[in-house]
Amino acid sequence: MAALSVIALTTARRSSGYTALLLPAVAIMASSVMTSHSVARLDYRVPLVAFTALHQAATASWLGGLAYLLITIRRAPTPDFARQLSARFSQLAVASVAMLASAGVVLGFAYVGSFKAVYGTSYGAMVATKVLLFGLLLFLGALNFQLVRRGPASSILASLKRFGEAEIGIGITVILTAASLTSLPPAADLTHDRVSGQEIFARMSPRSPRFASPSVQELPEDAYAAQKKAFESGSLSTESYAPGQTGTRPNTPAEKAWSEYNHHWAGIVVLSMGLMALVAQAGKGSWARNWPLAFLGLSAFLFLRSDPETWPLGPVGFWATLADPEVLLHRFFAVLVIALAAFEWRVQTGRVVSGRARLVFPVLIAVSGALLLTHSHSLGNLKEEVLAELSHIPLAILAVTAGWSRWLELRLPCENQTRNVLARLWPLCIALIGVVLLNYREM
Repeated sequence: MAALSVIALTTARRSSGYTALLLPAVAIMASSVMTSHSVARLDYRVPLVAFTALHQAATASWLGGLAYLLITIRRAPTPDFARQLSARFSQLAVASVAMLASAGVVLGFAYVGSFKAVYGTSYGAMVATKVLLFGLLLFLGALNFQLVRRGPASSILASLKRFGEAEIGIGITVILTAASLTSLPPAADLTHDRVSGQEIFARMSPRSPRFASPSVQELPEDAYAAQKKAFESGSLSTESYAPGQTGTRPNTPAEKAWSEYNHHWAGIVVLSMGLMALVAQAGKGSWARNWPLAFLGLSAFLFLRSDPETWPLGPVGFWATLADPEVLLHRFFAVLVIALAAFEWRVQTGRVVSGRARLVFPVLIAVSGALLLTHSHSLGNLKEEVLAELSHIPLAILAVTAGWSRWLELRLPCENQTRNVLARLWPLCIALIGVVLLNYREM
């Protein structure tokens, strides 16, 4: 109702209509705060609610206001007027960032509790990810601040708008990451079964990639039969239940080896693409501009091997598997990879000059990173789930960085020297994604 009220009042032509927007805005803010972790706390509930409200209000005024700043400067009558607006917004942004960070520190201490919980729980790892992305936002904000303060008004507007676009995109990713935290219990409440530093080192330490795959016959014949057998033998892990959740079972060594094999070969393909893209960006070989075609092989590989219990390798039919969110996500990524190959190959080889078509690749890469951050989490916070989370987070951050770096390279004006750095940054991020995949482990 509050959101509908905002829409109705926004269309009102009366000058008082915009003042009236404050009431539904407060209602939206209150409903968000009332569904946060702060309301569920038994201790220090009132101060935590207050800090949560400050945290969310600062986010709304900074990232929400940034979108309207970009709209306003597009309609500004003169560059000097647009610069004045940007300078005023910079003051609001600095105050909002200070409030956001201060409230975030307090909430972090309350919900995380200790440094060990940062890497030992899914909640702590996601909070650390949120902080890293927030740092990336601050870097972009600092670039905007320097443009507004030092650059000539006639030359800063294009760069200011482009940096603002990336800032909004990364900001939405941060908000989605924060929203995913609501599905996790605070780390301070999970004092047992945390992942230790030794366990993380044992799992993440570099080892030779796995290039030998178990056969399909070594895998469980049917996922549901294997789950039933594990339950009857008492080896099925117990965890909280949510509506629609099918439950989990421990993966067999063959299944883990199958998954590692998939990730390692995908890592080789992605690393090769990143290195070829670096060569192409350096202008060393026209052949390297065909690097997006490797996405086609990656898509076929993912489609065949992501879910061996399903069609075409397994007995479960294609349409039946789409009811499983995990399988559906894998299928979606396979289609996404084909789209990446088609659009970016045409861009790299000069077959497409349309500005919008050139933006498909960075948008899909950035969205993929956001999806990887916001996928469903285990309600039981099992150690294996935390370790899997820790392996996914670097991939997501690198994908978000690569996507928005490529976006800025394409959108910034030619005279902005930052483009030269960004032209090397996004291929490097893709290559690093390949390196991380080559060291992916499940055992």
